[in-house]
Amino acid sequence: MTIIQSVILGIVEGITEFLPVSSTGHLILFDRLIGIESSTFSTSFNIAIQLGAILAVVVLYWRKFFPVLTNSRELVSNTDTWKKVFAAFITTAIIGFILYKIIKGFLLSNAVLTLWSLFLGGAALIIFELWHRKNKSENSEISYKNAFIIGLVQAISAIPGVSRSGATMVGGLILGIKRVTIVEFSFFLAVPTMAAATAYDLYKSAGSFSFSDFHLLAIGFIVSFVVAALSIKWLLYFVKNHTFISIGIYRIAAALIFWLFIVR
Repeated sequence: MTIIQSVILGIVEGITEFLPVSSTGHLILFDRLIGIESSTFSTSFNIAIQLGAILAVVVLYWRKFFPVLTNSRELVSNTDTWKKVFAAFITTAIIGFILYKIIKGFLLSNAVLTLWSLFLGGAALIIFELWHRKNKSENSEISYKNAFIIGLVQAISAIPGVSRSGATMVGGLILGIKRVTIVEFSFFLAVPTMAAATAYDLYKSAGSFSFSDFHLLAIGFIVSFVVAALSIKWLLYFVKNHTFISIGIYRIAAALIFWLFIVR
């Protein structure tokens, strides 16, 4: 991997992380498109730079993440939210830990699986939104039971192309949770999920990296953070205020275009 390639992937990650298009899937497909060979480092790189984009949310919305620095009312409200986030996270973490070798050894290097997931996920989003128009969500609160279910749904996003944010948002909407509520919860949940995934992967793999590998990792991490910070308010506005039909159409088109370029 070169510096230019790490910058390109950082840009892709920063733009795609907060839309239900699967940032992991895009990173895998762009790896193939710009000539990056699948390796332990490339898969670790794709995991770690996602944390860079996620941390942009923490910086821009620090009051939500550190309510102790604001006021007692926000502290009580957010403490309850974080308990529910933990309930969802622990479910995903257990499944991810059990399936780690399969996820990294097979799923995160499978471009064909990613393309099918991208395509079928796009069709599923369109069908879901057409159904959801007649079944509007009403609940602005997330119960512990629903948080647990959302954690299970998030685990499905271990399949590249599914989209972590898309899975949790659609799962929440099916459970009757309002769009604005589940979108916020999804991004809260992303922080411990990606932090744990990155930490565990580096613990397992960092010993095989060279100094130049860490240099490239730092570049991709910083670029994804900066790009996400610049675009996040628009991305969050779009997800909160628009249906996923246009996203579904994009996913289908992207899958077909990538298929033409990278499948031999």
